[in-house]
Amino acid sequence: CFIKLYYILQKKTYRYVCSIHSPPNHQITRFLYHCLINSNQFNSTRPYVRNMSKDASKQTASKGGAEPEEDPTAFYQVRKQKVQDMKTAGVNVYPHKFHVSISFQDFIQKYNHLKPEEKIEDDTVSISGRIYSKRASSNKLCFYDIQSNGAKLQVLANAKFWKGQEEFKEFQNNVKRGDIVGVIGMPSRSKTGELSVIPSTIHILSPCLRVIPASHYGLKDKEIRFRQRYLDLIMSPANKSKFITRANIITYIRNFLSNMGFLEVETPMMNLIAGGASAKPFITHHNDLKRDMYMRVAPELYLKMLIVGGIERVFEIGKQFRNEGIDLTHNPEFTTCEFYLAYADYEDIMKITEDMISGLVLSITGGYKVVYHPVEGGEPVTIDFTPPFKRIDMLAELTSCLKAKLPDADTLHTVEANKFFDRLCLARNVDCPMPRTTARLLDKLVGDFLEVQCLNPTFIINHPQIMSPLAKWHRDIPGLTERFELFVCGKELVNAYTELNDPAVQRERFEQQGKDREAGDDEAQMIDDNFITALEFGLPPTGGWGLGIDRLTMFLTDSSNIKEVLLFPAMRPEEGPMPTKQEPSKEPIVSRDSI
Repeated sequence: CFIKLYYILQKKTYRYVCSIHSPPNHQITRFLYHCLINSNQFNSTRPYVRNMSKDASKQTASKGGAEPEEDPTAFYQVRKQKVQDMKTAGVNVYPHKFHVSISFQDFIQKYNHLKPEEKIEDDTVSISGRIYSKRASSNKLCFYDIQSNGAKLQVLANAKFWKGQEEFKEFQNNVKRGDIVGVIGMPSRSKTGELSVIPSTIHILSPCLRVIPASHYGLKDKEIRFRQRYLDLIMSPANKSKFITRANIITYIRNFLSNMGFLEVETPMMNLIAGGASAKPFITHHNDLKRDMYMRVAPELYLKMLIVGGIERVFEIGKQFRNEGIDLTHNPEFTTCEFYLAYADYEDIMKITEDMISGLVLSITGGYKVVYHPVEGGEPVTIDFTPPFKRIDMLAELTSCLKAKLPDADTLHTVEANKFFDRLCLARNVDCPMPRTTARLLDKLVGDFLEVQCLNPTFIINHPQIMSPLAKWHRDIPGLTERFELFVCGKELVNAYTELNDPAVQRERFEQQGKDREAGDDEAQMIDDNFITALEFGLPPTGGWGLGIDRLTMFLTDSSNIKEVLLFPAMRPEEGPMPTKQEPSKEPIVSRDSI
């Protein structure tokens, strides 16, 4: 591929003649190529390009509107200069407003009756969207595919319907694929039967300065999709459906609890103590208080304080932050719903869970069965959310699976029990990093032998007290708690229990967690004296519940990677120089709240 470029100086103007056999690949010639095709003088005197454009139009049409791959650096430099030239010429390429008279969906519904080559000349509409493809049939006829809110329309730009011939030519030279435009024109249907708008004018509302991937191939690189979610949504509007489903899930949960008389509240994101869950917290710093604080790992303790205060049905939907690993099902920043119901126990909460989750799945999908791919590209499984859900007693089922007699539940806190489970994990090749506390060893055994059995929604119930510092002791079996976890396809979805409301026992549990922390378990909980003081005022019998919204969304959108259901997931830093530390500004910060 090559370009032959001739410069002929005539009356202080340049004339360009080029012969193009195919789009250039070499970076320098590619840059010259972009300079050439973006030149107004070139566009007015390019006979060879005009001859070539018809063939190019046929090629692009055959590929669904795909355009030749363009060099990003060259495109950006040329496009940036072009936009600056338009500004200098008085063209407002970033207008403050554009009136849209009809949405794409309403347009399609209203004018779907039009026949091929029919147009309504006395009807004017104004629409706006992003250009996804540009196909020039001649220098007086050009086709644009524009999209908005998941719908697509064709713009059939014909010079004879334009307000001015020069303006038509100038617009064709200025507009590029990816630009956001406003179209004013009449409804029509093309000769081939495609619903269209024939414009009298088109305004550039925001030019695209960067190359967007060819629409024929789309955006396949997952790193780019997750790091530049806006580009992912531009190229794959269908991906928006996952986030619509996510929003519908949250709406359903909120309405379900509100209809039961629950009050939605907000609790602090920063705390002096990281409590409410066994997890490693993020640490931040409060300048005015001159002390480090923890980003919350769970809102549990605050919500139970509200039960003490007399708000007997309370819930919160919000972000939690845990400074732990990033993998296919974990993100350091994630969304949960927690609710607390006074005068209820874990049996009541299990029934509410079955009703909520099964009803939610039915509302979102239209049935109780969901097809899910645990591994992308792997074999699908069918998850049945039909209630009631199966129940598994933790220690009894472990005994059955391991074919070994486990220590009594009320002796699990002893050194002997710890040695037993340490040997058992070694014998069964169950990996457990340090510190190898009994709680952590048991958790790993449950993960390897019980959780993997849970394809359909399954309650694992009656956890040991050493694994559940905030749960109330079992009323019949010493050493256990009235706690359950709901697992789906081997993943934890819900954690709930009858809440511990005895302040003396709660302090003992916190002290045991403190010992685990001293042994090196940085996920063990801290002693929260403020919470114990609240319990001393009296917490009624209460059932508490927490749901991972991100994981539930994964199951209902058939997403095996949690990043697929987070608009802006946490990503490992790209390779490059480390950013320099910025000094805090000494200028006063003015916000909307301070005005």
